[in-house]
Amino acid sequence: MYKYDKKLPYPVNIKKKDLKMAKYIITAYGGSYGELGAALRYFSQKFGMPTEEGKNLLNSIATEEFGHNEMVCSMVHQLVKDATLEEMKEAGLDSLYTEHGRGIYPTDSNGVPFTATYFASIGDPLADLMEDMAAEEKARVMYEHLIDLATDEDVIQPLLFLRQREVVHFNRFKELYEKYKKMGY
Repeated sequence: MYKYDKKLPYPVNIKKKDLKMAKYIITAYGGSYGELGAALRYFSQKFGMPTEEGKNLLNSIATEEFGHNEMVCSMVHQLVKDATLEEMKEAGLDSLYTEHGRGIYPTDSNGVPFTATYFASIGDPLADLMEDMAAEEKARVMYEHLIDLATDEDVIQPLLFLRQREVVHFNRFKELYEKYKKMGY
């Protein structure tokens, strides 16, 4: 069912260290509007979709979200690569270092770990698709905030790509929502 392509959906090639930006971007992985929650949300909800079209759409977008997770983690890794312990402390990443060293761990920008309570799956296709549209809008805004904070084009360009995918996903969920509503679900 899944095929790993060994390439990112959009290239990430950050040359400059920026630990504060890494601290902000990690929220796109493990925060309440992050990619991990999106991937798990859509994967879980696909089983409640009444048509193959709906199941396939949610599965496809869930799979894409896992690719987005890899992009975000690559960005964080590249932003902290070769950082000294002193630089980690200065950027407020000392508590992350205590638990995970320089490893990637799903948290928000405040260090709050990912939790499954960030997403819902109720089994009603219309309610779940409404949840999905809201999640995509929140993620879009999160990416816009990250873009506002970024100063490096090597960081901004992947963030712009990820922001645009949120818009595309919102529109795909909205199309399916409208179709299901007409069908009486």
